[in-house]
Amino acid sequence: MTDMQQPTVFIVDDDEAVRDSVTELVESVGLAAQSHDSAAAFLRAYDPDRTGCLVLDVRMAEMSGLTLQQRLNEMQTKLPVIIITGHGDVPMAVEAMRNGALDFIQKPYREQALLDSINAALAANADACDSAVQDNGINQQLAALTQREMQVFEYMRQGDSSKEIAMKLAISPRTVETHRHNVLHKLGMSSVKELLLLAPRSPAD
Repeated sequence: MTDMQQPTVFIVDDDEAVRDSVTELVESVGLAAQSHDSAAAFLRAYDPDRTGCLVLDVRMAEMSGLTLQQRLNEMQTKLPVIIITGHGDVPMAVEAMRNGALDFIQKPYREQALLDSINAALAANADACDSAVQDNGINQQLAALTQREMQVFEYMRQGDSSKEIAMKLAISPRTVETHRHNVLHKLGMSSVKELLLLAPRSPAD
């Protein structure tokens, strides 16, 4: 596994002692860590193709953790965020949770609690990346359908029979059957039941 493929725990905190402590903890269990002393420094270095999670201090000079989180949301990044916060910053941490943060940990943090949260975040990121790869493959397959096949596909997703599709498209049931066969073949599926499992992922949704 290359460095680009290896999940990384990104640590953003303007407190050097906290950065060093979290980095040491993460690396002690064999995970890769990368620390930054400000939100701006993280953004300058961040590659959206990198996988992992972000351990983020909510209160920092110049750019707060909340602002960084908003920037990442605008970038539509799949990087899960874990907020670490002092007691007085709990309302800000709650706001971060509303904006999609996976968890928030109060300082001084318990090492195992933080590691558990990090492991959950890494697992969530891996699932999101796998889903994105699968969706991209499905989109490429859908792009191979003709306009008529796409129409038949949409009715198949709705559970319509060949007769019902034929009536809606004003074509013969035999022609519909041909299109259904082509749709399943191009999507690499063996049955309509398998296609229906795809339905929630379709771009039409």
